[in-house]
Amino acid sequence: MLDRGLMREMGELGFIAPELPEAHGGLGLGSLAAGVIHEEIARADLSISYINLLASLNGQILSQHGDTAVTGPWLRKLTRGEALLAIALTEPRGGSDAANLRLRVERVADGYVVNGEKTSISAADQADAIIVFGRTGTTDSGAHGVTALLVPADVPGLTRSRFDCHGQRAIGRGSLFFENVKVPLDHRLGDENRGFVQVMQGFDFSRALIGLQVLAVARAALEETWTYVAQREAFGKPLAAFRGVSHPLADFDTQVDAARLLCLQALWLKDHALPHSAEAAMCKWWAPKLAYDTIHQCLLSFGHGGYDRGVMEQRLRDVLGFQIGDGTAQIMKTIIARARAGRHAVPN
Repeated sequence: MLDRGLMREMGELGFIAPELPEAHGGLGLGSLAAGVIHEEIARADLSISYINLLASLNGQILSQHGDTAVTGPWLRKLTRGEALLAIALTEPRGGSDAANLRLRVERVADGYVVNGEKTSISAADQADAIIVFGRTGTTDSGAHGVTALLVPADVPGLTRSRFDCHGQRAIGRGSLFFENVKVPLDHRLGDENRGFVQVMQGFDFSRALIGLQVLAVARAALEETWTYVAQREAFGKPLAAFRGVSHPLADFDTQVDAARLLCLQALWLKDHALPHSAEAAMCKWWAPKLAYDTIHQCLLSFGHGGYDRGVMEQRLRDVLGFQIGDGTAQIMKTIIARARAGRHAVPN
């Protein structure tokens, strides 16, 4: 479980969603500055940095698409480290086909009634509120029939479960079950039937943050490994003297630095209101794979000491999940292709 005391300390220091306007509890910093803070926290602990990731993604959604009277108190709690928000998009029948939702959101006189299930939701059992995407349009309306709602986690009819995942265990993933959950009308985020189209634009930001997050872990692994191979000797020489040891590390060091610069570029483009969807998608598919491969090589360089239960093998397990969640490599490459060739040339 995530440490709520530490989360509040981070909030007091202004580390959570610092890119939000001061009126919403942020520091009014740019996305690039927020990314640098995010990666430094991830260097120390990837799980704790998930607090920043969720806050930046959800904070952007609330501040841009919500009723200030409703979202304002949540944003202040979020930036102070007093609340954790989850985002619920994935459903049991599919993840990559994100707009093909079946969770039903029905309009009633004073709001909405929600029925259905969400699954593989990060921090599902820890969140204080959830941004939920559900279908208000017809089943064949695709992305243009989806509405987003802010749902407090303590509402009647909402139950939660927790999975036994391979990595990111402090964060946890699980399912959310909605049974006639009533949500007030003013808790809607964005326009009815337009929630998916409006809110998905914010994922470019989080994809660049994820890139920095996992690369920070890879950088920490590389630093420790370089120190180790410079000190550990075999056949009368430091391990670093053997090209079979040092050259793979040099290769990964080069690529990690290059990928980091790509992530920073994507955030710079966002700060300057320039197109950055392709760059963000590059960050999301490349960085998690590169981080995993880098840490794998670092683990091998440590030999049996790396394979033991410890920080290196935990890093390997933790970064692996980012190749699955928040958009697979295949989806990201489709986004890049559409940006370059046009959506008409890459319809699906």
